[in-house]
Amino acid sequence: MHDIIQQLDKKRAQARQGGGPKRIAAQHAKGKLTARERIELLLDEGSFEEWDMFVEHRCSDFGMQDQKIPGDGVVTGCGFINGRLVFVYSQDFTVFGGSLSEAHAQKICKIMDTAMKVGAPVIGINDSGGARIQEGVASLGGYAEVFQRNVTASGVVPQVSIIMGPSAGGAVYSPALTDFIFMVKDSSYMFVTGPEVVKTVTHEEVSAEDLGGAITHTTRSGVADLAFDNDVEALLMIRRFFNYLPANNREKPPMREAGDPADRDDYSLDTLVPDNPNKPYDMKELLVKVVDDGEFFELQPEYAKNIIIGFARMDGHVVGIVANQPLVLAGCLDIKSSIKAARFVRFCDAFSIPVVTFVDVPGFMPGTSQEYGGIIKHGAKLLYAYAECTVPKITVITRKAYGGAYDVMASKHLRGDVNFAWPNAEIAVMGAKGAVEIIFREEKGDPAKLAAREAEYKEKFANPFIAGARGYIDDVIMPHGTRRRVCRALTVLRDKKIEEPWRKHGNIPL
Repeated sequence: MHDIIQQLDKKRAQARQGGGPKRIAAQHAKGKLTARERIELLLDEGSFEEWDMFVEHRCSDFGMQDQKIPGDGVVTGCGFINGRLVFVYSQDFTVFGGSLSEAHAQKICKIMDTAMKVGAPVIGINDSGGARIQEGVASLGGYAEVFQRNVTASGVVPQVSIIMGPSAGGAVYSPALTDFIFMVKDSSYMFVTGPEVVKTVTHEEVSAEDLGGAITHTTRSGVADLAFDNDVEALLMIRRFFNYLPANNREKPPMREAGDPADRDDYSLDTLVPDNPNKPYDMKELLVKVVDDGEFFELQPEYAKNIIIGFARMDGHVVGIVANQPLVLAGCLDIKSSIKAARFVRFCDAFSIPVVTFVDVPGFMPGTSQEYGGIIKHGAKLLYAYAECTVPKITVITRKAYGGAYDVMASKHLRGDVNFAWPNAEIAVMGAKGAVEIIFREEKGDPAKLAAREAEYKEKFANPFIAGARGYIDDVIMPHGTRRRVCRALTVLRDKKIEEPWRKHGNIPL
């Protein structure tokens, strides 16, 4: 017995030291934490239960039989974040560069399978050189097994990926299948093919950072949701972010008693929207003034800035917020913003998070680049997401709601539950000037007549009353009472249920 205990202690120590002191020092020199240090920071102190510490690879080619380290390059198990169960895996770059072997993949699949059985989120910390070349197709098969779990778990339990090192080739597709991706500046990158392959095939010279770094993916590609300065900041922010997520698709997100009264009015909102309808204002000012304690966790803040998405609480309950941003492209919808918001709305719908939409949209972005890029199909993604969404949907039109964009942004016609408008809201097919130039094109030569027609059009449509008369707007509310009315509507809709016709699944316009 004594010998077995000694052997056990030796194996545990060997697993805990990963690739050894030299490689751990190299990891620290890059400003990166080790796999186990990351888990310790992410989870509540002392809560981590490790699984499969003694798993080793089964490869005997290319001298691999002489290179076996317990754990095989990934630390897996479960623990708690703020007292809530979560499953986690953390790839260990000090062991074979974090490369994925068949055994490594089986460890990840095991915790994902268990997470689905018990209904708990999965957080993956990625730091891997990719497939373990020595294992060939067995490694590729391991990736596919993980991908299958990602797809099966989608909409069942929340999945979060934290990229904390390289993620290249097939390795990028598992994070891409998860709900949220977070990266670390200057130390993490994602790409399907690296700079050397790009240079060989397309003759483009590009650095790893420019090709797939955190800034690239949070500003240009939209692949990642947020970029953090270092490992510590990333892990602490994920702990905060985790508080907005439900455990699974059968439970609601955690409720937190708010010290912020649900009936609080904010009279500064009455002057937020400028009198000049062409003058922008910052929609984020409205958001922080209506949510609990001014706390808004924004996602993808540097990508498609003409639309804002993120989580907040109202009266203690988690809500997903979608809002047009008049400061950028006048709040127009375009390809990027449509995809960004559609994915977020679908996540909220899958996990019973009410969606609150703030609308100030002059329409879809015109131009050849948008049409050639497929704005018709991409804009339809957002329309589809809102139409399919069955959670409580509350909409507030703050100023403009023109054309098809009015329909798309959670209108009453897409089963919006409660639709409010501020007194200065304009709901019409298009702006007064454009409408008059089409309707009265024969009077184009008479500026005075056109100006009179424009004034007439504004008087008729530059208000919410036409829509209100048809029941498309439930009430016209004062801006200062927005929080109170939205919180009340959320309370009314808390037990909302919709029965849908049976189908295997819809066919979203991808």
